[in-house]
Amino acid sequence: MELTDRTFSCPEGKEVCLILVRDMTQLLFELLKQPEKNAQAKAKNYSCSGCTGLIKFNLIDGEHDKAGTESKTARIEARIRSVMQEVHGQTVESPFLNSIPAEKIELVIRKFQEVQVPRDKVLVHQGEPNPNVYLALTGSFAVENNHQKIATLGAGELFGEMSYLGAGPAVASIKALEDATVLAIRADDFSKLLSSSTSVQVFMARLLADRLQQINMMRVRDFENAMSGRVADVLPAELFQVFHMHQKTGVLELDLASGKARVAFREGGIVNAKYRGEQGEKAIFAILAEKEGYYRFTSGISAAEMSAEEIGDFMGLLMEGVRRVDEDDPANAGDFSDD
Repeated sequence: MELTDRTFSCPEGKEVCLILVRDMTQLLFELLKQPEKNAQAKAKNYSCSGCTGLIKFNLIDGEHDKAGTESKTARIEARIRSVMQEVHGQTVESPFLNSIPAEKIELVIRKFQEVQVPRDKVLVHQGEPNPNVYLALTGSFAVENNHQKIATLGAGELFGEMSYLGAGPAVASIKALEDATVLAIRADDFSKLLSSSTSVQVFMARLLADRLQQINMMRVRDFENAMSGRVADVLPAELFQVFHMHQKTGVLELDLASGKARVAFREGGIVNAKYRGEQGEKAIFAILAEKEGYYRFTSGISAAEMSAEEIGDFMGLLMEGVRRVDEDDPANAGDFSDD
């Protein structure tokens, strides 16, 4: 139980004696009227009018006093460690647990279910609904966006937090980097348990903001450093023109029907090209003829390519390549049959 200068609260999840509440409330008013007598309450026993039980108060002075605040924080942290050790046999330092009010910590922890997670197991799949919130007890986890790791989480950290808001599909995947143990709770149960706790809501808001910032930064880097997609959507000739117009320096890698191709650009000009055992102009012409596959452009080229000569005039190469493609395409042959 907790009695402050504002309210009296009973343990959550337990039946409340209304006589006790009445007596405690009267005592609250009495202490507020005579603050000079508060010190006497530290070791005094008070009896409840409804039964023969006794209540011994531990009076805490100065809620705004720094020492008092530090002492209260230490007690909460000690209780968290004790509960974790008792319930799950693990001692975990966790910013999330520290944000939970002391009177709720045991109830919250007992609602979690312990789950063993094998290495490489994906607990949260990007783009798919995730019904749970997880707290890592042991091991480490990779946060991945489009199969690229953007962060690593360890013991004591929370994940699956977007489901706490009912925000739909997960914005990132979470994969175990080693055999690990987590505590899992359904997001709707998690929300109900903590909806009345301002401290947890503040923690969750900060956590969500930090995680979204990480993902947004990763997307910005992807946009700046790489482009990827299907050749059927953007043909090689169009890709070449984009990199030339924007004076890009980097490598275009293509996974095509006849194998892998590589084209290096320096400030929009082509300095190297390889495909089907061919190099230079012949490789460029062969790539321009392809219409299926996948491509990826990454910023940066080798030192040798930075000093290499360009392979002919860019526009001349492009026009010759497109002309050859048109000549080889049966769909472009003229129809000279008689009507």
